[in-house]
Amino acid sequence: MDLIVQFLLLVLGFVMLVKGADWFVEGVAGIAEKFGIPQLVIGLTIVAMGTSAPEAAVSIASAVKGNAGITVGNVVGSNIMNILVILGITAVITTIAVQKSTVRYEMPFMLLTMVVMLLFGMSGNVITFAEGLVMWALFILYMVYLLMMAKKNKEETKPEKSKPVWLLIILGIVGAVLVVWGADVAVDSASAIARFFGMSERFVGLTIVAFGTSLPELVTSIMAAHKKKADIAIGNIVGSNIFNVLFVCGTTALVTPVIFQSNFIIDSLVAVGAGIILWLGVLKNHKLSRPVGITMLLCYVGYFVYLLV
Repeated sequence: MDLIVQFLLLVLGFVMLVKGADWFVEGVAGIAEKFGIPQLVIGLTIVAMGTSAPEAAVSIASAVKGNAGITVGNVVGSNIMNILVILGITAVITTIAVQKSTVRYEMPFMLLTMVVMLLFGMSGNVITFAEGLVMWALFILYMVYLLMMAKKNKEETKPEKSKPVWLLIILGIVGAVLVVWGADVAVDSASAIARFFGMSERFVGLTIVAFGTSLPELVTSIMAAHKKKADIAIGNIVGSNIFNVLFVCGTTALVTPVIFQSNFIIDSLVAVGAGIILWLGVLKNHKLSRPVGITMLLCYVGYFVYLLV
């Protein structure tokens, strides 16, 4: 009976995520258009941070409870899933155009952040307070870059009939709440189901919890692509991955030393490899095509098999 309840809660979490992501994208995209803010900047900041809220909540709460080890599994697992699964699925559904600045600056910076986390973790198998400060310094540098880009690329908006700003703000806020709440419900139920079938904590952290906390990115990216807001779709993932490493892991390290188990070295290398595949896949034509999406999904299948073995 308890298992049936957990499955029903899982479905409820998915419904909340779908509707919440729909409203969230509509709200922030509408506000961006009204104030002339490029969609790419919105995707890399507000949408990315909003959809990364579950990772932040899970990781920081775990650190406060003295279980900081789950932070790395959550962040690394989510970043792998964001690229290989979420962008893979989105690319299979529709070709995603990628901005030149994303290919030249944001993607390489995303790779840099993941390499930095790997190097910090390998030095002593722990991410220290000082290393957390370095991550935060990089995060502030990234935010300054985005603000400069927003100022430089401010777009002129064309007057058109659309929802009023107050309604767009409400849609964005309600959507964000539903996304975070839905992810929380889905993660709790999925974890309970996984434990019922006797799966290991590491496997649950790198797959079930990572998938659950990445659901907002998945639904938001698909909705954004469906609404022809491709900049938000790709910017959301790149921004989320940067946010996961620098803010989530960095903030957790400021609260308590983050244990980096030796098993996570391979997982982190997979995350870096996934980032390289994405970057090389869009380097030439600045488009994420269906063949690249299929390749990324197959790579995740290989990684999932590795976790099972």
